[in-house]
Amino acid sequence: MYKNLAAIAMAASVIAFPSHAQKNEPLKVGFVYVAPLTEAGWVRQHEEGRQAVQAAFGDRVKTSFVENVAEGPDAERVIRDLAATGHKLIFTPSFGYMEPTLKVAKDFPDVKFESITGYKTAPNVAAANARYYEGRYLAGIAAGRMSKSHLAGYVAGFPIPEVLQGINAFTLGMRSVDPGAQVKVVWLNTWFDPGKERDAAMALMDQGADVLAFHTASTAVMAAAQERGKLAIAYHSDMRKVAPDAQVVAVTHQWGDYYRKRTQAVLDGSWKSGSVWGGVKDGMIRVGYFGSKVPKAVQDEVSARQKDIAAGKLVPFAGPIADNEGKAVVGPGQALTDEQILGMKFLVSGVQGKAGQ
Repeated sequence: MYKNLAAIAMAASVIAFPSHAQKNEPLKVGFVYVAPLTEAGWVRQHEEGRQAVQAAFGDRVKTSFVENVAEGPDAERVIRDLAATGHKLIFTPSFGYMEPTLKVAKDFPDVKFESITGYKTAPNVAAANARYYEGRYLAGIAAGRMSKSHLAGYVAGFPIPEVLQGINAFTLGMRSVDPGAQVKVVWLNTWFDPGKERDAAMALMDQGADVLAFHTASTAVMAAAQERGKLAIAYHSDMRKVAPDAQVVAVTHQWGDYYRKRTQAVLDGSWKSGSVWGGVKDGMIRVGYFGSKVPKAVQDEVSARQKDIAAGKLVPFAGPIADNEGKAVVGPGQALTDEQILGMKFLVSGVQGKAGQ
């Protein structure tokens, strides 16, 4: 892929196209993926978004992607290559891509960048994220209804606010139907390492967890639960193909609509920088794809609560909430603000362990 990009850059430097030909060329849209493209997971959902863009606009656009790009210097190099080879809209869906995206954007003011899960913007850099925690709360309800040991295991990548939000919302959802439930977290400090993900899942099940959740990029946790006859919450994608008996429910991310809208904005000249933080109400987060072992009553309860979140009747981070060291975070009748949620650094009561440990 890198060789192809280099070849395109060289060709662009020696061939001068007439202006009318340039106007007739398709909009080149690039995507950078932090892990390998597999059948399910974080990258798969963004790939479906890319495919939605290509299907929607046909020969008006030409989309491409580079997969398995590490955050940091590698990301900057790939993003820069895409910009240098004529891509006028570039989506960079990983938190660690935020700073490389901003750095490259300064050198390519005529290119539009979309920092997905980032929070910093620039005149030609927009930021977008989803309220993943809303889906996590709903998954916690399902886990609380299905767990017999009252202990869930959680395999987590990095202790950034987005991950802490998910762990906390999952725990609050679980304890809303099972007040004595506990959640034990294992930190991996990586987004994608199927071997480590599997080992962590096995360790958690050995310690009594009979339902698992995760915030990593592979299907390894689902496969481990399937192997051991336990239950698990799918994340990013529906993973019943990997874990037909283990899957309780899937928290899925839907990027197609956002990607289409932003591509259309570049095509019609209306693109503007800004920040979007969408959730269940906006269709960016969807909970469903229940497994065969989940009773209809549980499915109906989760579906009803999903409608409540969409309508604003259910707020996952409504008080009273205390952290797992006993300190009050928000009182009764109050709720965490968006600013507080975005800067989350604590774990709620019911979570075993410390953030990042």
